[in-house]
Amino acid sequence: MLFHVPLALASLSKSSPSYQFVIQALKAKRLFILDHHDTLMPYVERINATPSKIYATRTLLFLQNEGTLKPIAIELSLPHPDGYELGVVSKVYTPAKDGVEAAIWQLAKAYVTVNDSGVHQLISHWLNTHAVIEPFIIATNRQLSVLHPINKLLHPHFRDTMNINATARNILINSEGILERSFFPGKYSIEMSSKIYKDWVFPNQALPVDLVLRGMAIEDSSSPHGLRLTIEDYPYAVDGLEIWSAIKTWVDDYCRFYYKTDDMVKNDTELQSWWKELREEGHGDLKDEPWWPKMNSIQDVIDNCTIIIWVASALHAAVNYGQFAYAGYPPNRPTLSRRLMPEPNTSEYDELKDDPKKGFLKTVTPQLQSLLSVSLIEILSRHTSDEIYLGQRECPEWTMDVEPLMAFEKFGKTLKQIEEKIVKMNNDERLKNRNGLAKVPYTLLYPSSEEGITGRGIPNSVVI
Repeated sequence: MLFHVPLALASLSKSSPSYQFVIQALKAKRLFILDHHDTLMPYVERINATPSKIYATRTLLFLQNEGTLKPIAIELSLPHPDGYELGVVSKVYTPAKDGVEAAIWQLAKAYVTVNDSGVHQLISHWLNTHAVIEPFIIATNRQLSVLHPINKLLHPHFRDTMNINATARNILINSEGILERSFFPGKYSIEMSSKIYKDWVFPNQALPVDLVLRGMAIEDSSSPHGLRLTIEDYPYAVDGLEIWSAIKTWVDDYCRFYYKTDDMVKNDTELQSWWKELREEGHGDLKDEPWWPKMNSIQDVIDNCTIIIWVASALHAAVNYGQFAYAGYPPNRPTLSRRLMPEPNTSEYDELKDDPKKGFLKTVTPQLQSLLSVSLIEILSRHTSDEIYLGQRECPEWTMDVEPLMAFEKFGKTLKQIEEKIVKMNNDERLKNRNGLAKVPYTLLYPSSEEGITGRGIPNSVVI
C-alpha cells in the first residue's frame, strides 16, 4: 500500500542522505508499506500472554526499476512495558546477506508473514467476502420475489454461501476451532474481525475506489478504465480492472433493460424495501453511516449491484483460490510465532548464530498447527465438480427476455477475451510480477477453471 511514512522520516536528520532518499522516493511514488501495526497493536499484549507471540508490524518496500517491490525495512513493535497508553517500543530491521544479521532479517520477515497470514484469512477472506455478503443474501430472499429482475441478476452470486458460512461457524471460526488453533489471533479472532468490521465501507469495495484509496492508482481519464496504476505491473489490479469493467458493463446492459427511468427505481417498492433492510438490519451496526449509497436512480442500481457481484465472485476468488500455491509450504507462510526476536547474549541468540534454520523452525508454526493450516487451505483452494463460474448459469434459459440473454452472452465472450489477455501477459518476460521468482503465474482472476486445485477460476459465488 502506498502510504506516507512519517515514522521513517522522524528518525532521520534532514541533512542526511537517507532523509533525502526517502523524500525523493515518496515524491516518485516508490515507497510502499504493508501495514499491520495500528490494527493489531491493541491485541499484542493479550496475544503475547498466550503461547503465541507477535509484534505489530510495518514493512517498507521500495519499487525497483524493473517494477518489483523489495523490502527495505521492517518495524517490529510491542506495547510500552508500563502500559499501552504510554505508547510503543519499536525496533527497525534492515536486510542482511550473511551472519546472524541475515538470520534476524529472516525472522523479521517471518513475523510480518505471520501477521499477514492471519489478517488475510480472518479479514481479507472471511470478513470482507463471506461475512459481509450474507446480509445481502438474506435481504434478497426476504424482500425480492423470485421474479424480480434484481433477484434474477444476483441469485447466481448467492449460491451455497449461507451453507458454507454455517459450516465455517461450526468448524472453522468457532471457539477452539481450526482458525483459533492454527492462526496467531487465537481466541481473539472473532473479536478482532468484529472490531475491524466497524471500518468496513460498502462503496469502498468497488475495485477502482479501493485502488485509489490505497494509493495504488490515480484517476486518469486518458488511461484504461479511467485509472493510472502506481505500479504498472500489478497483476491483481490489471486483471481485476478488466473483470470489474466486464461485470459493470453486463450489469449496466441488464439493468437498463428493466429500468427505463429513475422514477421506476424510486417507485419499485420491493427494491426499496430490499435496500432498506440490508442497510438497517443486515448491516445494522453501520446503518447510520453517511457513506451508504442511495437507491434512487438507474445508476445507483448498476453501481451497487456491480459491487455485490464483484465481492461475491472476483474478490473472493482473488483472496481464496491461490492460497495453496502460496502457502502450501508452511515455512514460506507461517501462521504462528512461538517466541519473540532473540536478543544478544541469550541462548536463543547463540542458537540463531550456530544453527539459523533450527532457530527459525523453533519460532514459526509447529508441526500440528502447520498440518491444520495446510489442510485448511488445501480444502479452501479446491474447486468442486459442480462449480459454476462467472459468465455461466445453471439454466441457459434463466430468463425469457431476449436482450438480457444477448447481453449475458456478450459478457461471456468478454471474459474469454480477458482469459486470452491474461495468458499473453503471463508469457511476457518483461512483466516480472506475473510469475515472480517462484515462477507461479498469476491466474487468480482467470475466469474459468476445472475441478481441483488449479490456482485459477472465478466461481459466481462464495462457495468455499
